Amino acid sequence: QVQLAESGGGLVQAGGSLRLSCASSRITISFNRMAWYRQGPGMLRELVAAISRDGKVEYEDSVKGRFTISRDDTRNMLYLEMNILKPEDTSVYYCNALGWTQYWGQGTQVTVSS
Repeated sequence: QVQLAESGGGLVQAGGSLRLSCASSRITISFNRMAWYRQGPGMLRELVAAISRDGKVEYEDSVKGRFTISRDDTRNMLYLEMNILKPEDTSVYYCNALGWTQYWGQGTQVTVSS
């Protein structure tokens, strides 16, 4: 059973920064893709950013230029650097890994105050 553990969430003022981390119990190179999703209150879970095994990245339009996804396969870690945070970024952020099936972390709360 794969376990993904997020950390790094918290409360930050608008314009601030946070770095989310996701630790995987399985070697991350085994996953075809890893990603960050978020889900706000009463909202559907949405893709924020994704990175493939070969390093190809994609971002949701509203975070382009502000967020950076990266992975460190030597440490089995996934990261999300979030800058110029906005109140609308407030959500629970989930780590996701795609192998033979999908795996999800428990989520970490990010709250951006105006």
